[in-house]
Amino acid sequence: MSEIPARAGSRASAGGPSLAERLPYGWLFFALALAFLAIFFYYPLYEILRLGLAPGGSIDFGGFSDVLGDGYYRGRIAFTIWLALLSTAATLAVGLPSAYVFARYDFPGKSLLRSVSTVPFVMPAIVVAFGFIALFGPDGLVNDALRSLLGRDDAPLELVGTLEVILLAHVFYNYTIVMRIVSGFWASLDPGIGEAARMLGASGLATFRHVTLPLLAPAIAAAALLVFIFTFTSFGVVLILGGRDHATLEVEIYRQTSQIFDLRTAAALSVIQAVFTLVFMLVYTRLQQRLAARIDFRPRGGMERPPRDRGQWAVVAANSLAILVVVLSPLLALVLRALQIDGGYSLDNFRGLFEDDGRSGFASASTAIRNSLAYAALTVVLALPLGAVVAYRLAARARFSYVLDAVMMLPLAVSAVTLGFGFLVGLDRPPLDLRASWLLLVIAHTLVAYPFVVRSLLSVLRGINPNLREAAAVLGAGRLRVFREVDLPILWRGLVIGAVFAFAVSLGEFGATLLLVRPEYTTMPVAIFRALGQPGTQSLGEALAMATLLMAVAGAGFLLIERLRYRDAGEF
Repeated sequence: MSEIPARAGSRASAGGPSLAERLPYGWLFFALALAFLAIFFYYPLYEILRLGLAPGGSIDFGGFSDVLGDGYYRGRIAFTIWLALLSTAATLAVGLPSAYVFARYDFPGKSLLRSVSTVPFVMPAIVVAFGFIALFGPDGLVNDALRSLLGRDDAPLELVGTLEVILLAHVFYNYTIVMRIVSGFWASLDPGIGEAARMLGASGLATFRHVTLPLLAPAIAAAALLVFIFTFTSFGVVLILGGRDHATLEVEIYRQTSQIFDLRTAAALSVIQAVFTLVFMLVYTRLQQRLAARIDFRPRGGMERPPRDRGQWAVVAANSLAILVVVLSPLLALVLRALQIDGGYSLDNFRGLFEDDGRSGFASASTAIRNSLAYAALTVVLALPLGAVVAYRLAARARFSYVLDAVMMLPLAVSAVTLGFGFLVGLDRPPLDLRASWLLLVIAHTLVAYPFVVRSLLSVLRGINPNLREAAAVLGAGRLRVFREVDLPILWRGLVIGAVFAFAVSLGEFGATLLLVRPEYTTMPVAIFRALGQPGTQSLGEALAMATLLMAVAGAGFLLIERLRYRDAGEF
């Protein structure tokens, strides 16, 4: 998860052609990438800003005054910040002990356990939400067990619709960010620094507090900021598990746009959210630059030692058990509930997905599956070259490049609902009126997915020794040949990982799609969500089955990512 440290890579930034210039036709490709982002991302954001600030053509702050002067909306803003802070603190509390175990100890099954811990992050939000419903819902596995144990007919544990279940889902979703970023950085620290402190008489606790913790602070802060950004813009989990009483800015923007049709209020809320996320992203990208070139690193594994006594083995075992319980419980509950029919187990819910009976009035489940797979494939075609070109430019390490990094990564921080809202108000006139076309969904998915391609490639690009390119150039290789024979053999794993990320992100994209989708273009996440509002157990069972299929595809993609990852490179 931490970026590959490369002193040689930072040396290259001091002079000579930048990475972007070494990419054949790099500036032309970057100009095309900027044009795509300008038309389909920054222009819709500008239209939201215009709608919020100048709805009649002249500057008018009335929309913001109405929002900030209304106690209800101030409460939504405050609750969104409070929920993100609580989620971040809870995720750090769970993730930091695991980061310590993975950085400090080498034990059997460590690689497998690290891989398992990453499963939640690649799961679509709709799958995570349904997993927690299957586990903690009124008819979930936990309540079934409690009813049998206590002899009660009602649900003893009512978690769905509470703040607690949202926090649990956020920790489940983001735990791996803290664990991987911090453990990767921690394992690369020079152990000699701590040993020197102990030789001077410092206790283990004092060494950690005064030596290790200050060195870890940038990694912890970067992980915390990323978790805060993701939970600040969380939509599917909050919408499905939280209910109206726990509406965040994201949920309120969706409600104002699709249910109340108050676009002015939605625009004001979107601008407020965008300002927050831009500031967070600026700080995050600055911290990531610091993590890429730190003091004296050692090869990974310098701190890792096998557990030496029962106490250390107990710590490793407790951490392993906690990961398995936290990660696997909601996902196994989802599978079991999808198979459960009338007290028994059957594949009928899965068979029902491919029966076009037109019950819902929307596209059938089989059509939603085909749509999702097609959109995901097209998203990869667009997001992979876009992300690669942006990654090359960001790897150049120009002065204030962290600002460019934050601007290019803004689609990662701006909520998908805000993006969908921007399409509705910005792309409503020819020749850009694509609201009736499926292509708009593919473009929205591309904007949501391409930052993951960038982050998958950026750490590898920053770690390439520039001497390799220089040696090839000295031997007479042109830029295209250097790219083909030096860069691509190193980058191919990152490209495949980025493509898999883009595919998985597109499959699970929910926020923008829910605002933009037409019935005939329904995707799997939207079909799953709509099943919640349909009567009868058959619709819910088929929704659980579809969520299980979505989980299986995302899980398969994750396994490929883990197999191809280069020394834990990448931020996700």
